[in-house]
Amino acid sequence: MTTIWPLPKIEIRALSTVKESRPTALLTGGPAWAAAGQFLELPLVVQAEPHQADHDFFKSLAENIPPQVEVIYGVGGGLASDAAKFIGRTRGLPVVVIPTALSVDGFFTSIVAVREKGSVNYVETGPSDTVIIDWEIVRNAPPDIRGTGIVENLSIVTGLLDWRYAAEKGKNTPQTRFVPWAAGLAAGLAQQAFKIAKGVGQGNVESLQNLLDLMCMEVALTNQLGHNRPQEGSEQFFAYAIEPRTASGRGVPYADLVGPGILIAAALHGQDIAPLRDTIASAGVRLGQLRRTDIFDTMKMLPQYVAEHDLPYSIINDADLSDARIEEILKITGLG
Repeated sequence: MTTIWPLPKIEIRALSTVKESRPTALLTGGPAWAAAGQFLELPLVVQAEPHQADHDFFKSLAENIPPQVEVIYGVGGGLASDAAKFIGRTRGLPVVVIPTALSVDGFFTSIVAVREKGSVNYVETGPSDTVIIDWEIVRNAPPDIRGTGIVENLSIVTGLLDWRYAAEKGKNTPQTRFVPWAAGLAAGLAQQAFKIAKGVGQGNVESLQNLLDLMCMEVALTNQLGHNRPQEGSEQFFAYAIEPRTASGRGVPYADLVGPGILIAAALHGQDIAPLRDTIASAGVRLGQLRRTDIFDTMKMLPQYVAEHDLPYSIINDADLSDARIEEILKITGLG
């Protein structure tokens, strides 16, 4: 059976209007709860602050939800949302997600990204039941996370390049065959992301509303296709591979991993980096959070990593990633 998942119900309203009556399990983080918690009335049974997206860790969270809980809330960023969706699916409970920033598209997807065996794997959970967005909360989020989920739309640039490249090499599977109309729609979403990036970075609510629309359209398209190839390619593979090197302390936010990955992937495809770099930075994504040595070492082992984890075919499979070429890429992208 094939399931084409819908988007969750999305409610735009002040958090002060949320009056929950069901016994609640809350997944959140310190800064997110400080921003949103004062406005919410939740009859809490248990509260947890997930610190990792490890699959076994998510399983343990789900196993320890008290039996009286009737609803799961995820308040904050992508980690809280993924934990809530995973627990909701595992325990058969409804899920409410409240983003405090538009930092990822995972608020709206039917999947959860779990870390397992050194890579990212997707667990199908279905979408959350409800997503509640309070623009006052979102627009007042820190600029480096407020709208950095725009990388989900900007990664379409390199995702499409890799998808088409794999098609030309005859390496797409029957399930992920290149679909021109879908590629055209995805390209249109990326074009709009370029147009709104500066406003997103400035916290303009209209731009953030446009970003919400683009993220939802991107998720709806990949739901319809049943895969993420128009939006996920070598830029994400780089992010997966470098993430463990950044895991000490609080780690590096998702967008700050994918942003450099987009530049690297675009350079490998011979694209002009300047417009991408300017757009990514203008949206608030930080391009200087990764150590040069970590970028170099990750690029060096990336072909092996892609092969070991059987990731979809991309430019990485055939790229020259000699020391000299990596140095050249670092110079072109401004990452080194």
